[in-house]
Amino acid sequence: MGRATAVGGVLDVPVIDVSGWTDGSAAERAGIAAEVDRAARTVGFMQIKGHGVPEAAAYACAAALDGFFALPMAEKKALRAPSPDVNRGYTPPRTEQLSLSLGVAAAAEDLFEAFNVGAEAAAFPGLDLPEAHYPANLWPTLPGFREAVEEWCAQAGGLARRLTGIFAHALGLAADYFAPFTDHSLDVLRMNHYALPGRELRVEGGRMGMGAHTDYGIVTVLWADRIPGLQILDTEGRWHDVLPEPGCLLVNLGDLLARWTNDRWLSTMHRVLPPIDADGRVVRRRSAAFFHDGNWDAEISCLPGCVPAGAEPLYPPTTVGRHLAEKLGGSRAGKPNANSPREAARLRAARGEGCGARGESCGDVGGRFCC
Repeated sequence: MGRATAVGGVLDVPVIDVSGWTDGSAAERAGIAAEVDRAARTVGFMQIKGHGVPEAAAYACAAALDGFFALPMAEKKALRAPSPDVNRGYTPPRTEQLSLSLGVAAAAEDLFEAFNVGAEAAAFPGLDLPEAHYPANLWPTLPGFREAVEEWCAQAGGLARRLTGIFAHALGLAADYFAPFTDHSLDVLRMNHYALPGRELRVEGGRMGMGAHTDYGIVTVLWADRIPGLQILDTEGRWHDVLPEPGCLLVNLGDLLARWTNDRWLSTMHRVLPPIDADGRVVRRRSAAFFHDGNWDAEISCLPGCVPAGAEPLYPPTTVGRHLAEKLGGSRAGKPNANSPREAARLRAARGEGCGARGESCGDVGGRFCC
């Protein structure tokens, strides 16, 4: 996991037009699948255009996000989950460390605040799904908030499921291969807000907006402001800035797809630096990450043809529920994940890991802050 390849010091996150997938010719579909395969092998991230998600849905979700995070802190905290292992509700600033999902402690807690909603057991009648994995959502009483957020989940979820069909084609699998693993998927939307509370203007040294991590599930669909902050780690241990292209949604692969493909496809390590202006003051940045994670009871083991003859798979079989619990136990509950040793080693070796806010040079060309 996490080995994005830079060429000549430049990391290319390709723009892929998927508009021809549903009704395109066999040649068009093969071309799209080949582009996705190339991005999945080399970067683990891609910019998706032609996705068909209405701009109005993105605007409405962003407005809902703005309305929620503008609430007084006491109102937001009233929507905290009853315990850290419940992946729902409000997360205040400085209460999570995403790097602990890799088993690596950071200098300090991450700056972001977030609000999570996800798939509920009640949405799958007759399956008797465990509430521990499919907890009820906690909704604020803001007019229109729930409607806008549920519409965005429907749109982003539709794109995620379309992408799994493209993934199957690219991997030489049956078109519906992933369906039995995702028909009651543990989907979660995390709305993130990067801003300092109260009258604070400058970030403390060593703090991350969101610490380095890989995403946990199958695929992530990300809407984000075009404000610098998101960075990807390459195979040489260098960090590279990534901004969403106009009209595109950022998509990255998660750990479970890397496990399925025996790291043929990448779950790329990334982080978010505190977004700051030229004077070093924190500016507001927003994002909404839709995680398509798979069924809680689905077993993930290496796909046929992804292990060289005579070799053993890089990862033992696991279930979606077990893997997510290990990861969330780190980021949300503060228990370092002991089952990511290779990713932990890669993070510790990354150049500039442990640097403070933007503007602190750590040896990159020109003193730039993406080391």
